[in-house]
Amino acid sequence: MTFKKAIGKLHLWLGLGSGLVVLIVSLTGAIFTFQDEIRDLTEPWRKVEMPATAPLLLPSRLQAAALEQHPGVKAATTWVTYYGPGRSATVYFTDPAGVPTQVYLNPCSGRVLYEQDLRRHFFSIVQAIHMTLLLPEAVAKWVVGGSVIIFMVMLGTGLVLWWPKRRQERRQRLTIKWGARWRRINYDLHNVLGFYAASIAVVLALTGLFMVFPGLLDSAMLVANGGRTYPQEKSVAQVDTLQAVTAAALPLPDVIYRTVQRHSRGAEMVLIGPAGNGKDPAYCWAYQRALHYYHRDEYAFHPVSGQVLQARFHAGRSNGGKLSDMNYDLHTGQILGLGGKIVAFLASLISASLPVTGTLLWWGRRNKKAKPKARASAPISA
Repeated sequence: MTFKKAIGKLHLWLGLGSGLVVLIVSLTGAIFTFQDEIRDLTEPWRKVEMPATAPLLLPSRLQAAALEQHPGVKAATTWVTYYGPGRSATVYFTDPAGVPTQVYLNPCSGRVLYEQDLRRHFFSIVQAIHMTLLLPEAVAKWVVGGSVIIFMVMLGTGLVLWWPKRRQERRQRLTIKWGARWRRINYDLHNVLGFYAASIAVVLALTGLFMVFPGLLDSAMLVANGGRTYPQEKSVAQVDTLQAVTAAALPLPDVIYRTVQRHSRGAEMVLIGPAGNGKDPAYCWAYQRALHYYHRDEYAFHPVSGQVLQARFHAGRSNGGKLSDMNYDLHTGQILGLGGKIVAFLASLISASLPVTGTLLWWGRRNKKAKPKARASAPISA
Protein backbone atom coordinates (compact mmCIF):
# COMPACT_ATOMS: atom_id res chain seq x y z
CA MET A 1 0.00 0.00 0.00
CA THR A 2 1.39 3.38 -1.04
CA PHE A 3 1.73 6.30 1.38
CA LYS A 4 -1.12 8.21 -0.26
CA LYS A 5 -3.43 5.19 -0.14
CA ALA A 6 -2.66 4.74 3.57
CA ILE A 7 -3.46 8.42 4.14
CA GLY A 8 -6.69 7.92 2.21
CA LYS A 9 -7.72 4.98 4.40
CA LEU A 10 -6.92 6.96 7.56
CA HIS A 11 -8.88 9.96 6.26
CA LEU A 12 -11.86 7.76 5.42
CA TRP A 13 -12.18 5.87 8.70
CA LEU A 14 -11.50 8.89 10.88
CA GLY A 15 -14.16 10.75 8.94
CA LEU A 16 -16.75 7.99 9.28
CA GLY A 17 -16.06 7.77 13.02
CA SER A 18 -16.26 11.47 13.83
CA GLY A 19 -18.44 12.83 11.01
CA LEU A 20 -21.74 13.10 12.87
CA VAL A 21 -20.22 15.01 15.79
CA VAL A 22 -18.31 17.33 13.44
CA LEU A 23 -21.53 17.98 11.48
CA ILE A 24 -23.52 18.90 14.62
CA VAL A 25 -20.77 20.98 16.24
CA SER A 26 -20.00 22.88 13.02
CA LEU A 27 -23.65 23.54 12.17
CA THR A 28 -24.51 24.82 15.66
CA GLY A 29 -21.34 26.92 15.59
CA ALA A 30 -22.46 28.52 12.33
CA ILE A 31 -25.89 29.28 13.82
CA PHE A 32 -24.37 30.75 16.98
CA THR A 33 -21.97 33.04 15.11
CA PHE A 34 -24.59 35.76 14.55
CA GLN A 35 -26.52 35.25 17.76
CA ASP A 36 -26.04 38.84 18.96
CA GLU A 37 -27.18 40.33 15.65
CA ILE A 38 -30.20 38.02 15.45
CA ARG A 39 -31.18 38.66 19.05
CA ASP A 40 -30.90 42.42 18.61
CA LEU A 41 -33.42 42.13 15.76
CA THR A 42 -35.81 39.73 17.51
CA GLU A 43 -35.52 40.78 21.18
CA PRO A 44 -36.34 44.50 21.49
CA TRP A 45 -35.77 44.44 25.25
CA ARG A 46 -32.01 44.19 24.66
CA LYS A 47 -31.90 47.88 23.72
CA VAL A 48 -33.25 50.99 25.42
CA GLU A 49 -33.56 54.65 24.51
CA MET A 50 -31.81 56.87 27.04
CA PRO A 51 -30.01 60.22 27.03
CA ALA A 52 -26.25 59.98 26.58
CA THR A 53 -25.67 61.82 29.87
CA ALA A 54 -28.29 59.93 31.90
CA PRO A 55 -26.82 58.46 35.13
CA LEU A 56 -27.03 54.69 35.54
CA LEU A 57 -28.50 53.08 38.62
CA LEU A 58 -26.16 51.27 40.99
CA PRO A 59 -26.18 47.45 40.88
CA SER A 60 -28.02 47.09 44.19
CA ARG A 61 -30.98 49.06 42.77
CA LEU A 62 -31.10 46.82 39.71
CA GLN A 63 -30.91 43.72 41.88
CA ALA A 64 -33.80 44.94 44.04
CA ALA A 65 -35.96 45.63 40.96
CA ALA A 66 -35.16 42.29 39.32
CA LEU A 67 -35.80 40.26 42.49
CA GLU A 68 -39.05 41.97 43.46
CA GLN A 69 -40.97 39.06 41.97
CA HIS A 70 -38.42 36.50 43.24
CA PRO A 71 -38.26 36.96 47.02
CA GLY A 72 -36.57 33.57 47.47
CA VAL A 73 -33.43 34.66 45.61
CA LYS A 74 -30.64 36.39 47.52
CA ALA A 75 -29.06 39.43 45.88
CA ALA A 76 -25.60 38.10 46.83
CA THR A 77 -26.08 35.18 44.39
CA THR A 78 -26.84 37.29 41.30
CA TRP A 79 -24.74 38.49 38.38
CA VAL A 80 -25.22 42.08 37.21
CA THR A 81 -24.10 43.23 33.76
CA TYR A 82 -24.04 46.70 32.19
CA TYR A 83 -23.79 46.53 28.40
CA GLY A 84 -23.03 50.14 27.57
CA PRO A 85 -24.85 53.01 25.82
CA GLY A 86 -28.25 52.17 24.36
CA ARG A 87 -28.39 48.70 25.88
CA SER A 88 -30.37 47.31 28.78
CA ALA A 89 -28.68 45.95 31.89
CA THR A 90 -29.28 42.39 33.08
CA VAL A 91 -29.50 40.56 36.38
CA TYR A 92 -28.86 36.81 36.15
CA PHE A 93 -29.71 34.24 38.84
CA THR A 94 -30.95 30.72 39.42
CA ASP A 95 -34.24 30.63 41.30
CA PRO A 96 -35.09 28.13 44.09
CA ALA A 97 -36.64 25.79 41.51
CA GLY A 98 -33.33 25.69 39.62
CA VAL A 99 -34.48 27.83 36.69
CA PRO A 100 -31.66 29.97 35.18
CA THR A 101 -33.25 33.38 34.71
CA GLN A 102 -32.08 36.58 33.07
CA VAL A 103 -33.95 39.81 33.79
CA TYR A 104 -33.52 42.78 31.44
CA LEU A 105 -33.89 46.26 32.95
CA ASN A 106 -33.64 49.87 31.91
CA PRO A 107 -30.31 50.83 33.56
CA CYS A 108 -31.50 54.41 34.18
CA SER A 109 -34.97 53.80 35.63
CA GLY A 110 -34.72 50.20 36.86
CA ARG A 111 -37.92 49.24 35.01
CA VAL A 112 -38.09 45.52 34.23
CA LEU A 113 -38.27 45.09 30.44
CA TYR A 114 -38.32 41.30 30.11
CA GLU A 115 -37.69 38.13 32.09
CA GLN A 116 -36.14 35.20 30.23
CA ASP A 117 -36.07 31.51 31.15
CA LEU A 118 -32.73 30.46 29.67
CA ARG A 119 -33.66 26.77 29.64
CA ARG A 120 -36.02 27.46 26.74
CA HIS A 121 -34.01 30.13 24.97
CA PHE A 122 -33.10 29.10 21.42
CA PHE A 123 -29.47 30.20 21.50
CA SER A 124 -28.93 28.70 24.98
CA ILE A 125 -30.01 25.35 23.55
CA VAL A 126 -27.82 25.82 20.46
CA GLN A 127 -24.83 26.67 22.66
CA ALA A 128 -25.44 23.63 24.87
CA ILE A 129 -25.58 21.34 21.84
CA HIS A 130 -22.45 22.96 20.39
CA MET A 131 -20.45 22.53 23.58
CA THR A 132 -21.74 19.23 25.01
CA LEU A 133 -24.21 17.61 22.58
CA LEU A 134 -26.46 17.63 25.69
CA LEU A 135 -24.28 14.91 27.20
CA PRO A 136 -22.89 14.97 30.76
CA GLU A 137 -19.94 17.35 30.87
CA ALA A 138 -17.38 14.66 31.74
CA VAL A 139 -18.45 12.58 28.73
CA ALA A 140 -18.92 15.52 26.35
CA LYS A 141 -15.38 16.72 27.01
CA TRP A 142 -13.96 13.63 25.33
CA VAL A 143 -16.67 13.03 22.72
CA VAL A 144 -16.66 16.61 21.41
CA GLY A 145 -13.00 17.35 22.13
CA GLY A 146 -11.86 14.03 20.66
CA SER A 147 -13.91 14.54 17.50
CA VAL A 148 -12.50 18.05 17.02
CA ILE A 149 -8.96 16.69 17.36
CA ILE A 150 -9.78 14.02 14.77
CA PHE A 151 -11.22 16.75 12.53
CA MET A 152 -7.92 18.63 12.69
CA VAL A 153 -6.03 15.46 11.73
CA MET A 154 -8.45 15.03 8.83
CA LEU A 155 -7.76 18.55 7.62
CA GLY A 156 -4.08 17.59 7.43
CA THR A 157 -4.68 14.26 5.68
CA GLY A 158 -7.19 15.94 3.36
CA LEU A 159 -4.56 18.47 2.31
CA VAL A 160 -2.16 15.61 1.50
CA LEU A 161 -4.83 13.94 -0.64
CA TRP A 162 -5.77 17.22 -2.31
CA TRP A 163 -2.21 18.22 -3.22
CA PRO A 164 -1.76 17.87 -7.01
CA LYS A 165 1.16 15.90 -8.42
CA ARG A 166 1.57 18.18 -11.42
CA ARG A 167 1.40 21.98 -11.59
CA GLN A 168 -1.15 21.94 -14.40
CA GLU A 169 -3.60 20.10 -12.12
CA ARG A 170 -3.73 22.91 -9.56
CA ARG A 171 -6.36 24.93 -11.37
CA GLN A 172 -8.58 21.87 -11.54
CA ARG A 173 -8.18 21.36 -7.78
CA LEU A 174 -9.13 24.98 -7.07
CA THR A 175 -12.37 25.20 -9.06
CA ILE A 176 -15.72 23.42 -8.97
CA LYS A 177 -16.89 21.94 -12.27
CA TRP A 178 -20.56 22.92 -11.98
CA GLY A 179 -21.58 21.47 -15.34
CA ALA A 180 -20.44 17.95 -14.52
CA ARG A 181 -22.48 15.04 -13.13
CA TRP A 182 -23.55 15.26 -9.49
CA ARG A 183 -20.86 12.86 -8.30
CA ARG A 184 -18.15 15.05 -9.79
CA ILE A 185 -19.75 18.16 -8.29
CA ASN A 186 -19.88 16.43 -4.89
CA TYR A 187 -16.21 15.48 -5.26
CA ASP A 188 -15.28 19.08 -6.05
CA LEU A 189 -17.40 20.45 -3.18
CA HIS A 190 -15.55 18.17 -0.76
CA ASN A 191 -12.06 18.88 -2.06
CA VAL A 192 -12.20 22.47 -3.24
CA LEU A 193 -14.30 23.94 -0.43
CA GLY A 194 -12.35 21.90 2.11
CA PHE A 195 -9.09 23.39 0.85
CA TYR A 196 -10.36 26.98 0.97
CA ALA A 197 -11.82 26.61 4.48
CA ALA A 198 -9.00 24.57 6.01
CA SER A 199 -6.93 27.40 7.50
CA ILE A 200 -9.95 29.11 9.13
CA ALA A 201 -11.33 25.76 10.28
CA VAL A 202 -8.03 25.04 12.07
CA VAL A 203 -8.31 28.33 13.97
CA LEU A 204 -11.93 27.64 14.93
CA ALA A 205 -11.09 24.09 16.00
CA LEU A 206 -8.02 25.11 18.02
CA THR A 207 -9.79 27.91 19.87
CA GLY A 208 -12.63 25.51 20.64
CA LEU A 209 -10.16 22.94 22.01
CA PHE A 210 -8.61 25.65 24.20
CA MET A 211 -12.00 25.96 25.93
CA VAL A 212 -12.36 22.20 26.38
CA PHE A 213 -8.76 21.46 27.41
CA PRO A 214 -7.23 24.41 29.34
CA GLY A 215 -3.86 22.66 29.31
CA LEU A 216 -3.67 23.21 25.55
CA LEU A 217 -4.30 26.91 26.06
CA ASP A 218 -1.53 27.04 28.67
CA SER A 219 0.85 25.52 26.12
CA ALA A 220 -0.20 28.04 23.47
CA MET A 221 0.31 30.88 25.95
CA LEU A 222 3.79 29.56 26.73
CA VAL A 223 4.66 29.57 23.02
CA ALA A 224 3.24 33.09 22.58
CA ASN A 225 5.40 34.24 25.50
CA GLY A 226 8.53 32.76 23.98
CA GLY A 227 8.85 30.19 26.75
CA ARG A 228 8.60 32.72 29.58
CA THR A 229 6.12 32.24 32.39
CA TYR A 230 4.15 34.95 34.18
CA PRO A 231 3.01 33.50 37.54
CA GLN A 232 1.21 36.72 38.46
CA GLU A 233 -1.28 36.08 35.65
CA LYS A 234 -2.19 32.73 37.20
CA SER A 235 -2.26 33.80 40.83
CA VAL A 236 -5.60 33.57 42.64
CA ALA A 237 -6.71 36.24 45.09
CA GLN A 238 -7.13 35.04 48.68
CA VAL A 239 -9.30 36.37 51.50
CA ASP A 240 -7.70 36.48 54.95
CA THR A 241 -10.68 35.42 57.07
CA LEU A 242 -8.71 35.92 60.30
CA GLN A 243 -8.14 39.61 59.63
CA ALA A 244 -10.73 41.97 61.12
CA VAL A 245 -12.16 44.31 58.49
CA THR A 246 -14.76 47.03 58.44
CA ALA A 247 -17.82 46.35 56.34
CA ALA A 248 -18.31 48.62 53.33
CA ALA A 249 -20.64 51.57 53.85
CA LEU A 250 -22.48 50.73 50.60
CA PRO A 251 -23.71 47.36 49.27
CA LEU A 252 -20.73 45.42 47.91
CA PRO A 253 -21.87 45.49 44.23
CA ASP A 254 -22.12 49.29 44.42
CA VAL A 255 -18.60 49.56 45.85
CA ILE A 256 -17.31 47.29 43.09
CA TYR A 257 -19.06 49.22 40.34
CA ARG A 258 -17.80 52.61 41.50
CA THR A 259 -14.24 51.31 41.89
CA VAL A 260 -14.24 49.82 38.39
CA GLN A 261 -15.64 53.04 36.93
CA ARG A 262 -12.68 54.93 38.37
CA HIS A 263 -9.98 52.52 37.24
CA SER A 264 -11.36 51.22 33.93
CA ARG A 265 -12.62 54.43 32.40
CA GLY A 266 -14.32 53.97 29.05
CA ALA A 267 -15.27 50.33 29.63
CA GLU A 268 -18.62 49.77 27.93
CA MET A 269 -19.48 46.41 29.47
CA VAL A 270 -19.09 45.65 33.19
CA LEU A 271 -19.87 42.21 34.60
CA ILE A 272 -20.17 41.98 38.40
CA GLY A 273 -20.11 38.49 39.90
CA PRO A 274 -21.90 37.27 43.05
CA ALA A 275 -20.80 38.75 46.37
CA GLY A 276 -19.84 35.30 47.62
CA ASN A 277 -20.09 33.72 51.05
CA GLY A 278 -17.71 36.04 52.86
CA LYS A 279 -14.79 33.63 52.47
CA ASP A 280 -14.10 33.94 48.73
CA PRO A 281 -13.37 37.09 46.69
CA ALA A 282 -16.02 38.83 44.62
CA TYR A 283 -15.02 39.28 41.00
CA CYS A 284 -15.67 41.85 38.31
CA TRP A 285 -14.70 42.09 34.64
CA ALA A 286 -14.64 45.35 32.67
CA TYR A 287 -14.68 45.10 28.85
CA GLN A 288 -13.72 47.89 26.50
CA ARG A 289 -16.48 47.06 23.99
CA ALA A 290 -19.95 45.69 24.60
CA LEU A 291 -20.38 42.04 23.57
CA HIS A 292 -16.62 41.73 22.87
CA TYR A 293 -14.48 39.79 25.32
CA TYR A 294 -10.89 40.45 24.25
CA HIS A 295 -9.91 43.79 25.80
CA ARG A 296 -10.74 43.40 29.49
CA ASP A 297 -9.61 44.29 32.99
CA GLU A 298 -10.14 41.81 35.84
CA TYR A 299 -10.71 42.61 39.52
CA ALA A 300 -11.02 40.66 42.76
CA PHE A 301 -12.55 42.31 45.84
CA HIS A 302 -12.77 41.51 49.53
CA PRO A 303 -16.34 40.21 50.05
CA VAL A 304 -16.88 42.27 53.23
CA SER A 305 -14.88 45.48 52.98
CA GLY A 306 -14.91 45.83 49.18
CA GLN A 307 -11.13 46.39 49.18
CA VAL A 308 -9.38 45.59 45.89
CA LEU A 309 -7.42 42.37 46.42
CA GLN A 310 -6.21 41.99 42.85
CA ALA A 311 -6.40 43.94 39.60
CA ARG A 312 -5.14 42.82 36.21
CA PHE A 313 -5.29 45.34 33.39
CA HIS A 314 -5.27 44.51 29.70
CA ALA A 315 -2.35 46.83 29.00
CA GLY A 316 -0.12 44.89 31.39
CA ARG A 317 -0.97 41.42 30.09
CA SER A 318 1.69 39.26 28.43
CA ASN A 319 1.29 38.14 24.82
CA GLY A 320 0.08 34.79 26.07
CA GLY A 321 -2.39 36.46 28.42
CA LYS A 322 -3.77 38.54 25.56
CA LEU A 323 -4.04 35.40 23.42
CA SER A 324 -6.09 33.81 26.18
CA ASP A 325 -8.31 36.89 26.46
CA MET A 326 -9.04 36.95 22.72
CA ASN A 327 -9.82 33.23 22.47
CA TYR A 328 -13.63 33.58 22.42
CA ASP A 329 -13.56 36.45 19.94
CA LEU A 330 -11.23 34.40 17.71
CA HIS A 331 -13.53 31.40 17.96
CA THR A 332 -16.57 33.38 16.83
CA GLY A 333 -14.69 35.54 14.30
CA GLN A 334 -15.76 38.78 15.96
CA ILE A 335 -12.15 39.73 16.65
CA LEU A 336 -12.26 41.11 13.05
CA GLY A 337 -15.77 42.56 13.30
CA LEU A 338 -18.61 41.70 10.94
CA GLY A 339 -16.24 40.52 8.21
CA GLY A 340 -14.60 38.08 10.61
CA LYS A 341 -17.99 36.73 11.63
CA ILE A 342 -18.95 36.15 8.00
CA VAL A 343 -15.71 34.25 7.39
CA ALA A 344 -16.23 32.14 10.53
CA PHE A 345 -19.84 31.46 9.52
CA LEU A 346 -18.87 30.28 6.02
CA ALA A 347 -15.98 28.17 7.33
CA SER A 348 -18.33 26.53 9.86
CA LEU A 349 -20.90 25.76 7.16
CA ILE A 350 -18.22 24.23 4.93
CA SER A 351 -16.90 22.21 7.89
CA ALA A 352 -20.44 20.92 8.46
CA SER A 353 -20.71 19.95 4.79
CA LEU A 354 -17.47 17.95 4.67
CA PRO A 355 -18.79 14.86 6.55
CA VAL A 356 -21.83 14.85 4.23
CA THR A 357 -19.94 15.16 0.95
CA GLY A 358 -17.27 12.77 2.23
CA THR A 359 -19.84 10.12 3.14
CA LEU A 360 -21.48 10.50 -0.28
CA LEU A 361 -18.07 10.00 -1.92
CA TRP A 362 -17.46 6.82 0.08
CA TRP A 363 -20.97 5.51 -0.58
CA GLY A 364 -20.72 6.24 -4.29
CA ARG A 365 -17.43 4.38 -4.62
CA ARG A 366 -18.79 1.37 -2.74
CA ASN A 367 -21.85 1.22 -4.97
CA LYS A 368 -20.29 2.15 -8.26
CA LYS A 369 -21.90 0.20 -11.11
CA ALA A 370 -19.42 -1.93 -12.97
CA LYS A 371 -19.10 -1.14 -16.66
CA PRO A 372 -20.47 -3.98 -18.84
CA LYS A 373 -17.73 -5.94 -20.55
CA ALA A 374 -17.75 -6.06 -24.34
CA ARG A 375 -18.98 -9.44 -25.63
CA ALA A 376 -16.59 -11.40 -27.77
CA SER A 377 -17.81 -11.79 -31.35
CA ALA A 378 -18.74 -15.32 -32.45
CA PRO A 379 -16.25 -17.03 -34.78
CA ILE A 380 -17.23 -17.13 -38.42
CA SER A 381 -18.00 -20.69 -39.50
CA ALA A 382 -16.57 -22.01 -42.68
